[in-house]
Amino acid sequence: MPHARRLEENKRIVLAFYQAAINDKDHAAASKLLSDGYVQHNPRIADGLEGFREFVETLKEDFPHLRAEVKRIFAEGDHVMAHVHGVRVPGGPGTAIVDIFRLEEGRISEHWDVMQQIPDEARNQNGMF
Repeated sequence: MPHARRLEENKRIVLAFYQAAINDKDHAAASKLLSDGYVQHNPRIADGLEGFREFVETLKEDFPHLRAEVKRIFAEGDHVMAHVHGVRVPGGPGTAIVDIFRLEEGRISEHWDVMQQIPDEARNQNGMF
């Protein structure tokens, strides 16, 4: 697959992952987008496919209305980065998130994230997105 098409395909895979895993909380659909040796770098989520299953089940139970809206998405090489607005409770300010994914053979093989709560007041009017 030519390089530019691969980058676009990697972004499409990550967007499908957000929809399945976070917005739909559909472990089975999202798992199809993960490699068998999936590596998780978020210290609050266990490694591997079983850790991912536990994470999705926790989301379903604790934050059934959680939504992730991808504001920006970038791909370079085998990595995809997304700037995301995550809202756990409808109407809340939510969290600004940067997720980094590494893909292998069309599946997500590794994940890192950085999160920042959106404050009620800001010292500028620029917004976080």
